[in-house]
Amino acid sequence: MNYLVVLIVDDPDHCPAILDAWEEAGVSGVTILESSGLGRLRQGGLRDDLPLIPSLSEILEGEEVHHRTLLAVVKNEQMVDRLEAIVKRIMGDLDEPNSGFMFVVPVLRAFGLNREKT
Repeated sequence: MNYLVVLIVDDPDHCPAILDAWEEAGVSGVTILESSGLGRLRQGGLRDDLPLIPSLSEILEGEEVHHRTLLAVVKNEQMVDRLEAIVKRIMGDLDEPNSGFMFVVPVLRAFGLNREKT
């Protein structure tokens, strides 16, 4: 079974080390998204003219604290365990505030995973 590993990295400076280590561990591809959480935006001085649940365009109008969200589909639980160990080694305990967040979900069907790199 395949698994989707989602890692939200609070400190983007951790990304190069994580990406290098994941690649060395055998991850064939990672999608990297710039992201920001609502809680962090509010802590960082989210504008008070925004509604409780702002639209994406309203949020994007102001200054934001940017994070990175990494998405990788891996083939087995052993790889998930390797990636978790790498994240803990580089980022530390994810239960600490402002460290990051990681979760894994099973992927029932996946297409395009077995392409060879050109």
